[in-house]
Amino acid sequence: MEARRRAQEADVVVVNHHLLLADWALKESGFGEVLPGADVYILDEAHQLPEVAGQFFGLSLSSRQLLELGRDTLTEYQREAGDVPALPAVVERYTRAVLEVRLALGSGARRSAWSDVAERPAIAAAVDGLQRWLGELVALLEPMAVRGRGLEAVYRRAEALRAALQGFLQPEGQEAVQWFESFSQSFILRSTPVDVAEPFRRQMARHPAAWILTSATLSVGEDFSHFSHRVGLEEPRTLRVESPFDYERNTLLYVPQGLPAPTSEAYLAAFLRETEAILGLSQGRAFILFTSHRALREAAIYFQGRLPYPLLVQGEAGQAELLARFREAGNAVLLGTASFWEGVDVRGEALSCVIIDRLPFAAPNDPVLQAKIAALEAAEVNPFMEYQLPLAVISLRQGVGRLIRDGADRGVLVIADNRILTKFYGSVFRRSLPPMPLTREREQVAQFYAGLSVVDAIGGEC
Repeated sequence: MEARRRAQEADVVVVNHHLLLADWALKESGFGEVLPGADVYILDEAHQLPEVAGQFFGLSLSSRQLLELGRDTLTEYQREAGDVPALPAVVERYTRAVLEVRLALGSGARRSAWSDVAERPAIAAAVDGLQRWLGELVALLEPMAVRGRGLEAVYRRAEALRAALQGFLQPEGQEAVQWFESFSQSFILRSTPVDVAEPFRRQMARHPAAWILTSATLSVGEDFSHFSHRVGLEEPRTLRVESPFDYERNTLLYVPQGLPAPTSEAYLAAFLRETEAILGLSQGRAFILFTSHRALREAAIYFQGRLPYPLLVQGEAGQAELLARFREAGNAVLLGTASFWEGVDVRGEALSCVIIDRLPFAAPNDPVLQAKIAALEAAEVNPFMEYQLPLAVISLRQGVGRLIRDGADRGVLVIADNRILTKFYGSVFRRSLPPMPLTREREQVAQFYAGLSVVDAIGGEC
């Protein structure tokens, strides 16, 4: 409340995307607000907005929320009631129903459309059980809510979770895709709008102001239309500013020759051997960015004990700790995916090489992507050229952006996917990259690290 009061009195308020969109959701629901109105909204890292907006304009229900409701219900019951012996038994059965849904979804991690599994007898029975026992819990809590604020709070949470489960199982209104994620001991049910352009446009209309959206990766080449269409902007004024860094003199783009196609089973082993040779030239000091967790795990096994440099692997520690250890070591090799592609800043010689395993096309089995592709095809729009390719270009530019963070930085970018040179769409990727001299010869990478100028390293003009 104190932070909210200070925000109401301030001239400038700094928040993240999630808080801004949470405030919009509160205002739309009529339950209040967190942030004051403003005359100007400046949204940095705006390329993240469509994904974040999809979370807030959609629906999410996790096993953690459901289980915490059961635990908190027992705590408040013992504190404020204690004379309804049926409640602990219902909570126990309700908790078991949550766990049965997780068991029915099968072992291991998975991300899939709900329609792929909804009709399976074990899953249908488990979900029916969860609906039944969550309903029983709501019915028992309703008359008890007047006994104290704690019981009232858990009753309202139970009612909200029941509504969310009902909304997931029987969606109404906007076109959305129902999907789920399962982990080793938990699950999340999600309903995500196929298109956030209309709800985003509606929210901007409700908050009349000047809107400034910035990011290093909003355009594909000179074109901003991919981003503006995704967030519902009509004829925005755009400005593309060139980087202040001297990429032509301080960087080298290396696309190795002779690697198998990225779709080949032999690709990963060949990529790891090539990477090991490059790390010898860069003397560590590298990020290796993967497009899949599976490839990252196999690389971690391959490099363990093979490198004379500290090896840091995403997941072994938090991101902040891994980056601190990377900077301190000065010659470390960090294996990362997803969160290490953007928002990571390492300046100086500690990071002198960024190696990217594949062009970062979204996984074709992603349920949200599949729904978006189906919607575009129905509208007779080419989903690859208008959606998948621009999305991959923006992702690649984020990964490339890790290499040069300061005017004095110098380094090699390795893109080990020869589709950037051999496929018709490769030119779209290349036009969106900084002006980096290109080589396909590892020897020229060695010359670059030996201190030769880029022109000398590649044996001619850039």
